[in-house]
Amino acid sequence: MTILILASSSQYRSRLLEKLGLPFQRVTPAVDESPETGETPVQLVERLAQLKAQAVTASHPNAVIIGSDQVAVCAANVLGKPLSEPRARAQLAQLSGQRVTFLTSLCVLNSASGNQQLEVVSTPVEFRELSEIEIANYVAREQPLDCAGAFKSEGLGIALFKTIGGSDPNALVGLPLISLCRMLRVEGIEVLG
Repeated sequence: MTILILASSSQYRSRLLEKLGLPFQRVTPAVDESPETGETPVQLVERLAQLKAQAVTASHPNAVIIGSDQVAVCAANVLGKPLSEPRARAQLAQLSGQRVTFLTSLCVLNSASGNQQLEVVSTPVEFRELSEIEIANYVAREQPLDCAGAFKSEGLGIALFKTIGGSDPNALVGLPLISLCRMLRVEGIEVLG
C-alpha cells in the first residue's frame, strides 16, 4: 500500500484531507516561504508547493507526497498569513469592498517514481464593505492569524463576503480536493476504490 504524506503544518489542510477517508501522515516541511525577487504570485505558490513536497522526500522515499500553498492577491499586492491581530485587521480593511483572487497551489509528488503533478487553482472572492467594528469583532472571535487574507471561509469568515467564485470551494480553505482526487488517481490511489 502506498504511503500518503501531507507536507504541511496546516491544520486546515489536514482536516480537508481527512474528508477523503484516506490514511495519511502529516509532516511539517522545513521551507523558507519568503518570495523571491521578481516572482509572480502564481510562481510563488507553485514553487512553495513543490518545495514543501520535495522537503520530505528524503525521509519518505516510497510515498505520494502532497504539498500546497496559498496567497491572496488584491490590487497586485500579495497577502499571506497576518500572524497578529493588528495585521489581520489591516488585511481585512484592505480587502473591504474589493475583489480578491486566492491562489492555491497543489503539488503531488511520487517520491519513488519522481512523477510530479502541479496545479494552481484560482478562487475569486468579492468582499462586502466592512466596518472597523465588524473587522475587529471578526478578528477577535475567529482569530484568523494563520490564514492568508485573515479569514476562515469555512467558519464565520463567510459573513465577510458578497460572492465566491471558482471551481472548488475547498481550494479557498487551503487544499483543492477536486484536483487532488484526480492527481491521486494518476498515482493509483482511488478515494472511492
